[in-house]
Amino acid sequence: MHHSIYTPANLTTFTNLDGLGLTAIGQRLTPKKAEILCQVTNPDPWCQTCGTPGNPRDTVTRRLAHEPFGWRPTVLVIKHRRYRCNHCQRVWREDLSQAVAPRQKISRTGLRWALAGLVTQHLSVSRIAEGLGVTWNTANEAVLAEGQRLLIDDPTRFNGVKVLGVDEHVWRHTKSGDKYVTVIVDLTPVKAGTGTARLLDMIPGRSKAVFKTWLAERGEAWKNNVEVVAMDGFTGFKSAAAEELPQAVEVLDPFHVVKLGSEALDQARQRVQREQYGRRGRKDDPLYKCRRTLTTGLSLATEKQKQRVEDLFNVAKHEPVQLVWSVYQRMVDAYRQKKPEIGRWAMEQLINEIGTKVPKGLPELKKLGGTLRRRKPDVLAYFDHVGSSNGPTEALNGRLEHLRGIALGFKNLAHYIARSLLETGGFRSRLHPES
Repeated sequence: MHHSIYTPANLTTFTNLDGLGLTAIGQRLTPKKAEILCQVTNPDPWCQTCGTPGNPRDTVTRRLAHEPFGWRPTVLVIKHRRYRCNHCQRVWREDLSQAVAPRQKISRTGLRWALAGLVTQHLSVSRIAEGLGVTWNTANEAVLAEGQRLLIDDPTRFNGVKVLGVDEHVWRHTKSGDKYVTVIVDLTPVKAGTGTARLLDMIPGRSKAVFKTWLAERGEAWKNNVEVVAMDGFTGFKSAAAEELPQAVEVLDPFHVVKLGSEALDQARQRVQREQYGRRGRKDDPLYKCRRTLTTGLSLATEKQKQRVEDLFNVAKHEPVQLVWSVYQRMVDAYRQKKPEIGRWAMEQLINEIGTKVPKGLPELKKLGGTLRRRKPDVLAYFDHVGSSNGPTEALNGRLEHLRGIALGFKNLAHYIARSLLETGGFRSRLHPES
């Protein structure tokens, strides 16, 4: 063992006080917390008004929550002096700005620990408050303010966006009040294969005006850098993108295209079910029993599932469902082609067919064909820009659902937006550059 790599034990260094301008001079350990007695490392007794040295008047004690070590909260007990100027009679205290922000109860190191826990370890505010030994409100207000200042308000976080994703998100499930927000995501790392999608912003409401206003607030240089906008079938997002980002390619991503097909299939199945039985499906009805199997891609279906579908379509009354099912399977198959040009050709052929040649008695397929025909350029654009999918945006929505779960719900939208940005804004590398 090379003893030269070790240094003498130093409580100041161990507790990260040297970066706060403090020196540890004592400790007190209890079952509930650890207290570190400190003093200012470099006192400055000079009057900032007249430059005359002051005389020590008394000593003031200040207690700060600090980064925990182990399972016990750590408290800094700071003894700092007050001085009186002999010339102008001004009174001041030793400067603690290096250790703590004004009117703050948590040290700068403790605040950094809390922010890293929230962003990189996905800790709840309750767990952070317990680790710091402060109340929930104190921890929440301090961490959100620090995250806003250090990360969210950084204008450089919008740099380098070339592929944009936009979608709607339900931020709360209540009977009253606004519950929708517009989620804007940077998909550039996904398209380039350099990382995961990151949340750029979350705006109250879901409309063309909301997305258009957000885009208008960005600079022209930023907007000119955007090459692709991935979105769902909402025409408001398309109109806003066309007006504010005329040079960008609009892509209707596979997730929502396939969703349109699965919805048409479900609607056709439910209609045929009502026509046959005069009621909704029950667990022993053939159509109801196959509801999940029908939306499974054939390439992923088991032999048992394939046999179940074959038996279902041997019944003549189920022919309308079979026709819609075959269209759905062709949609899925087009997106699963290894060569984009083959997938594009297959999807274009399908859109041309169901956009003009839909048999009578299939309103679901007619509606689907009309939608795909109107958005045909957007649907086919995906095959020219593979990777520009809104799927990662949906994945972020799942992360936000998890966030709302560990927080036991949100009532304040501003807090929800700030927590969402810290959770999925791609800030991990800022707090841990090696990750």
